[in-house]
Amino acid sequence: MADASAARSKTVFEFKSATLPLIAVILRTADLDVLAEALDAQLADSPDFFEQEPVVIDLSQLQDEDAEADIDFVRLRDMLSRHQTQPVAVRGGTDAQNAAARAAGLSVTAMPAAPAAKAATPPAEPPSEAPQIVREVPVPSNGTLVIDKPLRSGQQVYARGGDVIVTAIVSFGAEVIADGNVHVYAPLRGKAIAGARGNTDARIFTTCLEAQLVAIAGIYRTSEVPLPPEVAGKAAQISLQDGKKILIEAIE
Repeated sequence: MADASAARSKTVFEFKSATLPLIAVILRTADLDVLAEALDAQLADSPDFFEQEPVVIDLSQLQDEDAEADIDFVRLRDMLSRHQTQPVAVRGGTDAQNAAARAAGLSVTAMPAAPAAKAATPPAEPPSEAPQIVREVPVPSNGTLVIDKPLRSGQQVYARGGDVIVTAIVSFGAEVIADGNVHVYAPLRGKAIAGARGNTDARIFTTCLEAQLVAIAGIYRTSEVPLPPEVAGKAAQISLQDGKKILIEAIE
């Protein structure tokens, strides 16, 4: 009887590694009152954007005295849950913060490996107390990630390992990033970064170019340089000329 039960237990379940899409909420402040206000303001117009997706709380970019601050993770978890997310883990914290996170029922995970160095990077922006919401998604086996919801200011999607297609607006302050090509079939008003790991053949396509920043393989152009009238607000493709210069062409 014992042998039969053991045999049955081997067939009813198994453990396998799984690669799952996760959202990282990168905190710039440990002041939960400030954070609650910023979350409400940023996500007010898209209350169902996350649809109960799992969240990793990233503490690695807390500033100065906040870097070792005590954090009420029970309250923080409840704040994030109100915005249709499911906090599951913490990363980038101190030993004390990690212990407090575990006590609140959260796991502790390691920081991801840094990506390969780029040829150039945009100028650093001043730190903000608002959380940065990063949706880092492994690309499906067909090599293309499809996003059919608007990307709001402060939201970022990174298609790791392939192309990304966005069928809704990329708002000012939002970022869409891919190791391959970026396609935006809607107004592109935020930042679009293709070839994020150095692919100089990658391109950016959009039906309405109003971008805050476009970049390919670390070579970038910002809105500080006005777009030519033949591409401003129109369908366009962006590529690298000789691997060194951003080239923007109208799509007829």
